[in-house]
Amino acid sequence: MNETAARERLENEKERLRALIHNLSDDSGDEADRSAGGELSSVDQHPGDMGSETFEREKNMAILSTLGDQVAEVDQALKRLEAGDYGSCEKCGKPIGDERLEVVPTARYCVEDQGAREAL
Repeated sequence: MNETAARERLENEKERLRALIHNLSDDSGDEADRSAGGELSSVDQHPGDMGSETFEREKNMAILSTLGDQVAEVDQALKRLEAGDYGSCEKCGKPIGDERLEVVPTARYCVEDQGAREAL
């Protein structure tokens, strides 16, 4: 994969992730406003409803954390691109392969070394 295509792919992925974070953050804020300010008291709410709201907030926080980690991975891939290391396995130094980079543009390892890492 050439540098221009790789950069464009990574920048597009970063923008997609940021949009997801923005949308999820907006939705989470709306839910928090409704649950905190929508009712004068939480007594009128059924305990199951409160549990559902808590679950949804926690789920959204976990998703936001994962998306933030993915943005960091894209940033690291962009740094590797700048350094000239993008597309090379961090363990063995062999080319990762265009097919793998098409599927996982932030890949740090070749298929063999990634498989070995996951087997641990």
